[in-house]
Amino acid sequence: MTEPMQPRAGTTGARAPLPPDRAVARSRRVGWIWFAGAITVLAGLFNVVEGVVALFDRDYYVVGPSGLLVFSLAGWGWLHLIVGLLVVVTGIALFTGAQWARVVTVALAGFNALAQLAFLSAYPFWGLIVIALDVLVIWAVIVHGDESTYEIW
Repeated sequence: MTEPMQPRAGTTGARAPLPPDRAVARSRRVGWIWFAGAITVLAGLFNVVEGVVALFDRDYYVVGPSGLLVFSLAGWGWLHLIVGLLVVVTGIALFTGAQWARVVTVALAGFNALAQLAFLSAYPFWGLIVIALDVLVIWAVIVHGDESTYEIW
């Protein structure tokens, strides 16, 4: 019953329309989830590197006389390291279709986009690129997130 209908011998050749192949359509759109997962993992790895550099190379970041915003340099290093690892794990979980990963990804990408606003005066071009990628990841996860629950491997 799942096979397409073929015309019988002796008929006019007209056949019933074939149903759309939903698996093919989903597999094309699930590429957005792969994109969101890859960008999320990459952003997390950048955060991990920033955290490790802040912890082990204290001369890399220039700290003005007023200091940092809230924490010491070591505090910022640990914060970037822990959040970066969380972002990497969340990005990997997006590939598996975990629903919690979609919620956490949207929250982390939204937080990152807002945090980039604080650095727009220092890094305007980089900040705008990161904000655009965050918005694209949020869109991909919200619009195409339910398609990741289907088999994508």
